[in-house]
Amino acid sequence: MQRYTGTCHCGAVKFSFEHDTITKGLRCNCSICKRKGALMSTFVLAPDQINIEAGDDTLGLYKFGNKVAKHYFCKHCGIYPFHETFRIPGHYRVNLGCIDAVDIFALEVEVFDGKAL
Repeated sequence: MQRYTGTCHCGAVKFSFEHDTITKGLRCNCSICKRKGALMSTFVLAPDQINIEAGDDTLGLYKFGNKVAKHYFCKHCGIYPFHETFRIPGHYRVNLGCIDAVDIFALEVEVFDGKAL
């Protein structure tokens, strides 16, 4: 297991978790993911597997459609660091681009058909 740490652009939101070596990323074609263009983790993290550090007024939340998925962003720099998933509510996928130790351009990419949901 490797310890990963990530931040938004300005550093106001920090997160960390342990996972096997990250070799793949996930893109989703739903309306919000298509527009934000982030490469997400293929794995999900339970709440006790991710440590999130952010001030009370730092994380913004955006929900749409059935409002199950929770898309978080930094209110200071606008970067999306993670979201709570639609398919496993209360569990997180992380934006791999927020993790300095991961070269997102070297990863294999899977595509998830979120548009079909």
